[in-house]
Amino acid sequence: MSSTPNVMIEARGLSKFYGPFVAIRDVTFSVPQGQITAFLGPNGAGKSTTMKLLTGFLSPSEGEAFIGGYSVADKRIEASRLIGYLPENGPLYNEMTPKSLLAYAGKARGLNSGLLRQRMDYVASCCSLEDVWGKSISKLSRGYRQRVGMAQALLHDPQVLVLDEPTSGLDPNQTFQVRELIAELGKTKTVLLSTHILSEVEAVCNRVILINRGRIILDGTVADMQGSAGDLETNFRKLTG
Repeated sequence: MSSTPNVMIEARGLSKFYGPFVAIRDVTFSVPQGQITAFLGPNGAGKSTTMKLLTGFLSPSEGEAFIGGYSVADKRIEASRLIGYLPENGPLYNEMTPKSLLAYAGKARGLNSGLLRQRMDYVASCCSLEDVWGKSISKLSRGYRQRVGMAQALLHDPQVLVLDEPTSGLDPNQTFQVRELIAELGKTKTVLLSTHILSEVEAVCNRVILINRGRIILDGTVADMQGSAGDLETNFRKLTG
């Protein structure tokens, strides 16, 4: 178990090597309960790799990851029960419908039939899936597919949400709805949010962790990220350029 109370996400010296290539090196941070943290960086900086290590989809070359105090390596099942993970371009079963996919996912997670019905009704509503509930996923737009992925991440009411580009492919109205949903979820859950949309950070996040070339180069408030220029985009370019 983690020795730090109320910490829901913890990376301790995480590194991932592919032969001589260093994807990330010595990534260390923690996210307390009830915080929405932005995880930023340019393409190839190591964001998705870090998220996959935190959620157990990859094993680290060095270091440890903890979710809710459980080691992702040693207590994988216990940690996974606490996580809702939306990977970037997450895979979906194209032959299924949103309804059948979520029913399958809920049963796989051991939700009883009554609770599963309640949770399916909830995610269908909050992710605005009613209009495509019985439609084949293969025929859904990118935006709807993204919302199905979000619904799957929320289905089991996890304490921790790890969201990799959750508004990718959404139109402005859908993006606004998802931002409002994340802000609401952040009142009771711990959220690690990777995004390229810096206005999203200002809208919903309490804190910013910036990674560049596989290393953490900033960990602070949104104001810290804005820097002396008072502008996220300007300081982002300055720090990562």
